[in-house]
Order: sequence, then structure tokens, then C-alpha cells
Amino acid sequence: MNPAVTVLQLDTAFPRVPGDVACPDTYLEELQILSVKNATVERIVSDRPNQVDIAPFEAALKQANGQVVVTSCGFLSYWQAHLDKQTDKPFISSALTSLSHLSETYKPDEILILTFDAARLNKLHFGQYADYATGVVGLPAEMHLRKVITENLSQLDTNRVIQELSEFIGLKQRPHHKHLLLECTNLPPYKAALQTVTQLPVSDILTQIEAVRAGTIQPAYLVS
Repeated sequence: MNPAVTVLQLDTAFPRVPGDVACPDTYLEELQILSVKNATVERIVSDRPNQVDIAPFEAALKQANGQVVVTSCGFLSYWQAHLDKQTDKPFISSALTSLSHLSETYKPDEILILTFDAARLNKLHFGQYADYATGVVGLPAEMHLRKVITENLSQLDTNRVIQELSEFIGLKQRPHHKHLLLECTNLPPYKAALQTVTQLPVSDILTQIEAVRAGTIQPAYLVS
């Protein structure tokens, strides 16, 4: 039987803890991980997504056996339509794809979008939902989680991440925010803590996967 999900993962080695899109423990069924060689964080997390070399992802997509195919970096949202046309399986490049239905309920200023790097996530990544880019906030450069990802470190202190993220999102939330969208696929492990602080419904790459294929994600990581 084919895996439930295939993750086209960036060429990284930092820890993938439960709740991360590329951690097998996030899922109820088998996960296939295809590491895309040389697709580093520095190369993919770009404010010029149209200049990203997409060929390695096209090649990896041909090897995907999962019933649903996703990527491990939401900055690939620019290539959603392009890659989706190359497979007959449901393809999810980014949690930003959830804006197709969230936009029916929420105005641009009502969605708080938490990303890895706010300086590089721009309207090109949002496509037809460019108005929602005004709601983006990014992890500070000194934050532990961002350093682990940027420097591809081997150690991750999840308790520290929870504390720092909780404090940060508390400072960024405003009364007009009605929904929290986690663009970064490394943020869902901390979704419960973020929801406790904000008291907002939360969407991320995992809720997108579950919407396409019910019964795929461990319930603990679908808090909403």
C-alpha cells in the first residue's frame, strides 16, 4: 500500500519533532520523505520565489508515492499551480493554500500569519491573496527555533521554543485578529501553546493535509 503522505523535504538535518510535517510521529499512517538535494533553507526561503530552481522538486515529485504530496517549506507556495499540474495526487506546497477558503470567512486584517522570515515572505508568495500579506509577522533572528533552522543545528530545545513563541505571539496579536495561520511547517508542534495564548482557531500545513485526506494526522496535532 502506498504511503499516506509524501513530503518533499528541504536538504536539512535539524530535528523534526512530532507535529513537524516531516516527522513520522505526526501521522497515523506511513510517511515517505524525499530529501531534495541542495534545496537548502537559504536557497528556498527567498523574496524572489520566481528565481528558485524548481527542477529538483519536479524530479522529486515524480518519485512521490504518497496519496498526498506536500513540501516542507511554505515559501514554495509560488510554485503551487506549477507543481500541482505535474501530479494526479493532491499537492500542497504551503499552508498559505488555506487562504482559498479562509478568505471566504476572514478579511486580510483578521488573519495573523506567522512565518519563518517576514522580510522574505511577500506578495509573490500569496498570489491572488496578496492582500493577506499585510498580516505577516516573522520569527526574530535571535529566536531559538529560527537559529536552529537557519544554522541547521542538531539540538532543539522545545520548551524554550514554546516559551519564546508564546511570548512573541502575545506581543503581536491585536484585537482585530480572528484566526492564526502558521505558514512555517516547523511551527505546528507548538500549535497548542499558541492557541492557548491567542485563543484563536489555527490553520497550518497539517490541517490542510487532514482536509484533503481525513484520518491522516495524529489528533493531538489538529488542535483548532
